[in-house]
Amino acid sequence: MLIAQITDIHLGFEPDNPSEFNRKRLDHVLKILTAMRPMPDLLLATGDLVDRGDLASYKRLRNALSVCPFPVWPCLGNHDLRETFCEEYPEIPVTDEFVQYEVSSGNLRFLILDTLEEGRHGGAFCETRARWLRERLAEEPERDTIIVMHHPPVDVGIEWMATHPDEPWVQRFSSAIAGHHQVKAIICGHLHRPICVAWQGTTISICPSTAPQVALDLAPIDPGRPDNRAMIIADPPAFALHKWNGRELVSHFDNADDHVMLAKFDAKMQPLVKALMEERPSEEVPEKRSAA
Repeated sequence: MLIAQITDIHLGFEPDNPSEFNRKRLDHVLKILTAMRPMPDLLLATGDLVDRGDLASYKRLRNALSVCPFPVWPCLGNHDLRETFCEEYPEIPVTDEFVQYEVSSGNLRFLILDTLEEGRHGGAFCETRARWLRERLAEEPERDTIIVMHHPPVDVGIEWMATHPDEPWVQRFSSAIAGHHQVKAIICGHLHRPICVAWQGTTISICPSTAPQVALDLAPIDPGRPDNRAMIIADPPAFALHKWNGRELVSHFDNADDHVMLAKFDAKMQPLVKALMEERPSEEVPEKRSAA
């Protein structure tokens, strides 16, 4: 199964611009995803779908995503607003006033979480949301499950975007998934950078954004002393492709920039490709036993 991911779209950052920069970046990524072969089985849109939570931007988002020939499953980020999102997307399930729901695709189960606390930049995960997650995990303890959420529950070292491991919401989320070995990966956004980290017996995969990226700077930051460091950079719009091979989730990250080809699969490269393929063990066909 091939799972595409986009995140941190921030439509409406330029609300009065009909050809806004972030929409062009989103369209560029969607053009790649809809043309690739094999085509993704589904697309996860992991929060900060719009920049100001306004209905007009959600309508533009629906219009942009209408080109997708595969299902699109969104979750909410800190720039989203539940009321206007639900007004434009009434088909997305809401549980106890939170946009939390499950999706099945093939043999995989996706649990899509709501980590939004309106007015707060960082994540949130109250006991109501945690109870829903615990109940869903307890229902199918043997079924391979991917958790999808906007905020990563881990500190990645970029201090001005950091999540502290002692934050109550992180502790609540961590407790909810503890001991549930069917959780094969946690897919997140929020940080506008490609990042992978082992955490709590599983793997967190963080997707870069379709909007501009966050600069990689792991130096300490003093909020009282601006130092003119780069914070947001104009790197190309990006996306993730997660391949589920039946055992683990393999995450690839790419951007929508032009890639200059230095080699192609032609007659000159064919011997190398054949040699590499032949190194792999072939599948043995069991011998047929004759009837006694």
